[in-house]
Amino acid sequence: MENLFKVTQRVTKEERENLLTQRGKTIWLTGLSGSGKSTIANELAFKLHNEGKLVYVLDGDNIRMGLNKDLGFSDNDRKENIRRIAEVANLMTDLGVIVITAFISPFENERQMAKDIIGKDNFIEIYIKASLEVCEERDPKGLYKKSRTGLIPLFTGIDSPYEEPINPGMLINTDKMNIKDSVEFIYANL
Repeated sequence: MENLFKVTQRVTKEERENLLTQRGKTIWLTGLSGSGKSTIANELAFKLHNEGKLVYVLDGDNIRMGLNKDLGFSDNDRKENIRRIAEVANLMTDLGVIVITAFISPFENERQMAKDIIGKDNFIEIYIKASLEVCEERDPKGLYKKSRTGLIPLFTGIDSPYEEPINPGMLINTDKMNIKDSVEFIYANL
């Protein structure tokens, strides 16, 4: 990156956090489509907001309709999708915001890349686990059905792999836990 120089800001992250009376963090929810990531992210954000915290949810579909609308679902595009999200989450975390991401983020090396960009002290990975059978049963967007009929190629869990996190900060099994209990568990362990 020739001719680029990092500019140090006069107002520090710590000063912004003091102003907001909170610590900026990224809570990275990963799991299959239909596992409950978006629902949990929004319920957790609502709970934190009601306690006076500045929080923002970055959701996979919303990001792909705007910032990442130029990306498809090839391995390279998925990697770039996660890189861009991590860069945005990093900026928001540096601002002092609590960022909750809801992305399938299927590959361990890409989640590690996100953690490296955001910084391990600012990154909490939470695996929202649900069996493929349960996710297909739920299928809130009809994506599994479309994938099974060949309308969606390279769909995670069907013809594209999902690598379970090796050592997540938390594991929420939504086959067994409802949304309310999942949110309470995450909140209690933040």
